[in-house]
Amino acid sequence: MPTHIANEDSRLSLWLRVREFAVPASMIETATARRLTGDWAGACAAASVDVDLQLRSVARRHGRELADRIRSDLRHLAPDLLRWHLPRIAPDGRLRPGLTIPLTRYDPAGGDGGRRPVQLVVRTPPAWADTGQRVSLALWDGPRSDNGTGHPHPRPSRRFRLDLHRHLWDARRTGELRVRAGAGGPADDGPARAADAEALGLPAGERRCAVDRWAAEARLLLADRPDGTAAPPGSPPRVVVRLGGRRRVALDLDGPDPGADPRAVIGPAPTDGAATGLPMLPDAATWVLPDLELLRAGLIGADRLHPLVAAALAPDHAPPPGAGLAPPPDRPGGPRVVECRGARHRIGLVDGVLAPLDHDPAEIRREELLVALTGTPLPCLRIIDEAHRRPDCLPDVRERLNHGDIAGALAVVEGLLGPGAVLRGGALRDALERAARGRIAYGLYRAGLTGPGPSHVRFGDRGPVRTGQAPPRHATKP
Repeated sequence: MPTHIANEDSRLSLWLRVREFAVPASMIETATARRLTGDWAGACAAASVDVDLQLRSVARRHGRELADRIRSDLRHLAPDLLRWHLPRIAPDGRLRPGLTIPLTRYDPAGGDGGRRPVQLVVRTPPAWADTGQRVSLALWDGPRSDNGTGHPHPRPSRRFRLDLHRHLWDARRTGELRVRAGAGGPADDGPARAADAEALGLPAGERRCAVDRWAAEARLLLADRPDGTAAPPGSPPRVVVRLGGRRRVALDLDGPDPGADPRAVIGPAPTDGAATGLPMLPDAATWVLPDLELLRAGLIGADRLHPLVAAALAPDHAPPPGAGLAPPPDRPGGPRVVECRGARHRIGLVDGVLAPLDHDPAEIRREELLVALTGTPLPCLRIIDEAHRRPDCLPDVRERLNHGDIAGALAVVEGLLGPGAVLRGGALRDALERAARGRIAYGLYRAGLTGPGPSHVRFGDRGPVRTGQAPPRHATKP
């Protein structure tokens, strides 16, 4: 198998796992129900989005008109849809860490050029604090708002931006997704796009880029200027496209009329530093939408997509009544049958704990004492012990924990072992403990108490100790 084909299969498998575990159905259902009732803060909480802004403070600082505009956008923010479309990285499809992604920009009223636009942004935590895969929502109004955030990149990113792609988070504009993703053309758009990319000289691994949409998206980018003015006269309509790593190409638009048939010439990007000042095509406009690729490859059905995405990409699809995005986590079922010393015995939940059903308590106590003396346990007890330490559902639990779905992971564990089980040492307990430590790390990051730098906190015998500065005056010497 050629390398690029193997890489393509691996990438689609990655996105298939992301779509199954990253945004669980319970999160979408809860966030949608709260958003439809006008509870935007509750919807953010359901989608693991921390809100770092207060509209009253915004009104005092920037005026009531701006606060009302922000409130309107927040009421139509679909945080579960936003999480669905946030950029992710290999090999496990986790959120790309350390990003500040602009969602929308609020220009000063009356074209006041002396005031900096305010931007609504979403931030992903740094890699050392991203175990829970939570994100935060905040406002950015200039470099002065960078102080105290503790974020490695507090300023809005040029490459990862959703302010030109409101259909990826604004419930009022999700209908634009079909056209902006290039899903409205014939069914062979994928092969045609690959042919266009090949004709442009792009390597095989970069032929999944949305070449047919580049010109139209570049015109939207060039038309969007923070001050609302036109581009300087004589400036070339050129946009830089980043294709990953160190590869850049320049997109030169041919024809100033945005309503004309978009044509573009793609060539190498300048290497003398001139590309730094050129607008960069957002990552969301550079590549084909993963959901569209999965649909065209036949790897996923429309009923497995986010409902707003499915309505845009497959408007003719009618999901059956009661259909969900994903099967619910395993729940306690009937007893399991195992072979135990030539007989068929049952294992099931008793008082919320997995236990053998065909052995009397006295026999179980004797067998447990035998095991403590390094004896060989009964097959029933051995299977129960294995379920506590390394169950068959461990990969499923790990995937849920990797994407921050701790509730879903615990539901799977309780479905197997019961809600009253006490975990024994092993891979399952280690995975849950790592998730718990990750939540603590995220809490410390949110509080600004730990992280890389001279003022991070380490844990000593007497509690947290802030390093990189002099000890307090009341501290006693050991």
